[in-house]
Amino acid sequence: MPDSILLLEKDAAIATITFNNPKALNALTLEIFEGLETLFDDLESDTEVRVIILTGAGDKAFVAGGDISHLASLDADGARQFALLAQRVIDRIETFPKPVIAAINGYCLGGGNELAMGCDLRIAADSAKFGQPEVKLGIIPGFSGTQRLSRLIGKGRAKEMIFTGEMIDADQACRIGLVNRVVAKDCLMEEAKSLAMKMCDKSASAISLSKDAIDNGLEMDFARAARYEADLFALSFTTADCKEGISAFLEKRPAKF
Repeated sequence: MPDSILLLEKDAAIATITFNNPKALNALTLEIFEGLETLFDDLESDTEVRVIILTGAGDKAFVAGGDISHLASLDADGARQFALLAQRVIDRIETFPKPVIAAINGYCLGGGNELAMGCDLRIAADSAKFGQPEVKLGIIPGFSGTQRLSRLIGKGRAKEMIFTGEMIDADQACRIGLVNRVVAKDCLMEEAKSLAMKMCDKSASAISLSKDAIDNGLEMDFARAARYEADLFALSFTTADCKEGISAFLEKRPAKF
């Protein structure tokens, strides 16, 4: 895969990954998922990086879906293998120990929406469009879209988006909980980095444990999830960040995590 298809830029504690194939509206291919997997493996071991931002190159698309020419070449077995790869990589993003923000600058469709839903937070430009248009091709979402979308916005709304294949705008996506906030397109990356910076000076271990508690707890019944939270709460007391955070508070000074 040409290195230019995925761009990695580091600015202090923030790493930005840009899908860089604007002529194809940053469409997803097998090679892009493989490249993403490698990048996230590298970023996990990079102790300087605290937050990751995903965005798309150009002014039209974040990711406009899977590469249709690639999909056209697949038989049933190939489609399954492609779906399993995509699911594995998006799962990797969702369970990544550091926060991941999707800065959605344009079309966020099909696999692009599924990828964005694997991120912790989603900030959309006011011009962004969202959808799961797979039914128009005679197929269904295959990158866990039926599952994440229904969990994120509710079963009824998810069915409407998937059954009709229609796009919704950024404001509606925000109203139904698909994105966290909508900002002016010219301010998108500034807002994404500002949000990332609010996390960079906090405890990385506490954020990681909080992410674990939220994501895994949602798959449990409430009583079990509450006990799981208590276990992670106890675990947080064994960390150096806990000692520093409490000491800093008592000493009335900023914590240095």
